[in-house]
This record gives sequence, C-alpha cells and structure tokens, in this order.
Amino acid sequence: MPSAHPADDITLLLHVLPDRIRALLASISDGAQLLEIVLDLGRLPEIRYPDRMEMLDSEPVSRADLKHVVERVGRFSDDNRAGIERTLHRISAIRNRLGEIVGITCRVGRAVIGTVDILRDVIEASRSLLLLGRPGVGKTTLLREAARVLADEFGKRVVIVDTSNEIGGDGDIPHPGIGRARRMQVPSVARQHAVMIEAVENHMPEVIVIDEIGTEAEAAAARTIAERGVQLIATAHGNTLDNILQNPTLADLVGGIQAVTLSDEEARRRRTKKTVLERKAPPTFEVLVELQSGGRLAVHHQVAEVVDRVLAGGEASAELRQRDENGGIVVTPAEKKETAPEPSRRRQGGVSAGRTVRIFPYGVSRSRLERAAEKFGLRIEIVNDPRRADLILTLKSQEKRQPRRLRELQAHGVRCHVLRSNTGIQIENFLRATFHLEGGQDGEQQALGEAAAVAEKVLRQGRPEELAPQPPSVRALQHQIGQRAGLVTESKGRGPYRRVVFYP
Repeated sequence: MPSAHPADDITLLLHVLPDRIRALLASISDGAQLLEIVLDLGRLPEIRYPDRMEMLDSEPVSRADLKHVVERVGRFSDDNRAGIERTLHRISAIRNRLGEIVGITCRVGRAVIGTVDILRDVIEASRSLLLLGRPGVGKTTLLREAARVLADEFGKRVVIVDTSNEIGGDGDIPHPGIGRARRMQVPSVARQHAVMIEAVENHMPEVIVIDEIGTEAEAAAARTIAERGVQLIATAHGNTLDNILQNPTLADLVGGIQAVTLSDEEARRRRTKKTVLERKAPPTFEVLVELQSGGRLAVHHQVAEVVDRVLAGGEASAELRQRDENGGIVVTPAEKKETAPEPSRRRQGGVSAGRTVRIFPYGVSRSRLERAAEKFGLRIEIVNDPRRADLILTLKSQEKRQPRRLRELQAHGVRCHVLRSNTGIQIENFLRATFHLEGGQDGEQQALGEAAAVAEKVLRQGRPEELAPQPPSVRALQHQIGQRAGLVTESKGRGPYRRVVFYP
C-alpha cells in the first residue's frame, strides 16, 4: 500500500505562514489530506482538498500576510515558484502588472512510497515511459518514486532533470524521496532541453527522468536521448494519447504524423483513400500511460502499433490497471479491435448499412433526409414516435431552444445527433458518419474544404464552430487545418458522432 515519506513534514510549510493562519491550520482534523493553502490579497484564505475547498478565516488576507510568507521562502524563480529546502512543498506567486505579489498558493508536497508498484513491470523492463494526466492526478509523485526504485533497488545510474524542483524538492540537497538518484537543477524553464542533453553527455545515465515536456525543443531533446539508448521516464502536457496526436509540438513523442498521397494501385491494395495519415518515425516512448485517477490508469504497451491503428481509423484500446479496496492491482487486458476498413465502409461499430434504421427528425427536413438516404441507397424509416426510433436527429438551434424537450426524448434511451444546420450537406455527412460510408476522395476533400471555410468564419466572427462528424483520419487533417490558421481545436462526441470544434 502507498504511504507518505517520513521526511514530508507539513510543519515546515506551516512555519512560513502568518501566525493566525498557522494557528487555524493546526486545529483542522484532516491535515493529512490537505492539498493547498490559497492566500489572495483582500480575500478570505482558502484551504483545498482533493474533493472540496473551505474558507479558513473570516479576516481577508493583507499585504502584511503576503510579505510574511515571501520573507520566509526566499527568492522566486522566473516561473514564480519557490520552495522550502529539502522539502517538496511548493509556494507559487501571482503578481500584478507592476510585478508585486498579490496572491500565493502553498501546495503541500508529499513523496508517496509504493505508488510505482502498479507500473513496476514496465519500469523494470527498461522501456521508455510517457505519463499523461490532468494536474494533481499524481504524475510527478509517480516519477519521483520510479527514480528512487530504479536507483536504490536496481542500482541504475538515474539522473533527474528538475526544472522547478518539483521532483527533488527545493535547495541544493535533494529530498530523500528520490533515493540515490542524482538531480540536475535547471536555471530557467527555457533551458530544460539544454540540461536534458547535458545530462546525457556529461553524466553517463542509464535512466533520465523529466517532468513536463512541453516544447518542440524538449521533444527533440527527448528523441536524441532515446536514440542514445537511455531509458526515458517523463510526463507531458495532455491527458490522453489523442491529445498528443493532435498537438503538433508533441506529436513527435509518439512518432509524429504526416499526410501521404498513395497511388491508385496502392490505395486499392490497402482498401483506403488516396490521402492517408501515417506515422513519420519510431516513437520516442515505447509505452504511454494515461493516469485517470490516483488508483486507475490506462497503459498502451506498444505505442507504435497503437498510433498506426488510430491513424488507420481504429481505436486506441488500452490495458486498464486499478487498485482494489485491499490495495491489490486488478489488470484488465486491452480489447483486440479490428482496424482494417472494408472497401465501401469502415468497421468502427455503430450502424450497418444493411439494416433499416428508424430516425425521428426533430426540426430537420424530412424530405432532405429521404433524398440523402435514397442517394446513398440506405434503408431508413422516418418515424413520428421517438419511442420507436433508433436515433433522434435534431438541430443545434433546437438543442439550445428546447433542451428540456430533447432530454425527455433521450430519456427513452434513444441516441441523439445534432446538426449545425438544416442543409443537404450536413444531412449527407451525418449519414456517412452514421453508416460509416467511405466518402472517397470527393468526400474527404469536401470535409477538408468545410474545415477551411469554417476556420475562416471563426477567425472573422470570433465564435467557436463545430464541423460535421468525420472518421479519425479526416479529423486529424481538419485539426491540422485549424491549427495552421492559429485556432484552438478539439474533438468532441463519441463513436460515429465524434467531430472537430474550432475555437478563436
């Protein structure tokens, strides 16, 4: 069972706080679960736990309170972080336009022993490992424990590249939670990639541990390190593999993506479109782990195979690992999914083009729906009773205007699909996605043309816009179009209704 390291003394953090706040914190009963103490000028002090937050006092934070903390933690680095020597506690500052500190976040740092056992087999196999997950889910804690186990139990030469002293704690002597691993501090965030290369060239490591790879230079440095045969254990910005694939800066960590135009003969042999997405190079990391919560994670063991499957239109099925109530580890193997597309439609689950589908159109033109179905040779039945329908088809305007009515309809267990507009092209795209029809080169070019037009509209009007649902390979190209236009993009929805959204 994971347990806190004895060196993590919260009293050292409390010592830097004003007397009245320290006295109040000493009286709380669940200090072991305390996550953060927030002091913002003119506001009541807050304490935060993983699942809630509470006001600590009835007296607002003053400039004297903030000054008290700043004088006891020393100098803040260029990322506005400071620490307490030989601890993992972190103090982060918020500044006004004049550079004066007007807010402080005191985060309780804990080295948790035993967290790495859920991934011990992966780490022991000397395979490079990339950790993803939302902030606070435990990525850095897992990095720290992996470094300690590899250095102390396996006797490996481990070097930690510690940009903000998150892994090894503040001060020149690192926290004992990293064991015998060595720690290289980084003078500024912009220098992380250079220190990564320096670690390889100067100190002969067998393992390098890095927190938060986030720039193109750092991704390139990681590839250089991996090509020299050094095991990498790192975290990156993103929650899932899909996030990494859609991020042009970080996609290289999993092999990168390139659009390839096939010859007619090769396209027929592969039974796919002429323009396809392929992986550019071997992945930097062999294993990718998505931390979903403190005791639950998804493991992609063969990143190269998973990325190839996703780019071919399949799904990124992962092995699930979870702690049970007794601290044991339950492993659910990844599902085996077919990825090869059929000549005329993709096998991605959902609706077969050979069966009759009952559709209840809510605000959608029935005549246009019938014409589109006839054009594709599909068997659909338009029904008047939503309880008899397999699917509800409605408009975005109806979704906004009558959300209660739609919720009532969906309460019958019927799926709902929302169109952006009541046009023939939107309805045809809906049918392609629902029945997994191959749009061919014309359909793909139409989807990319739509992306370009919508990108221009978002830039002009400054409002988010959704594209029509598309298969993964087309969505990836649409993401590239949006990002080249300087927009923020994301995929939303599930299964055949998954679509790209452009944000200004």
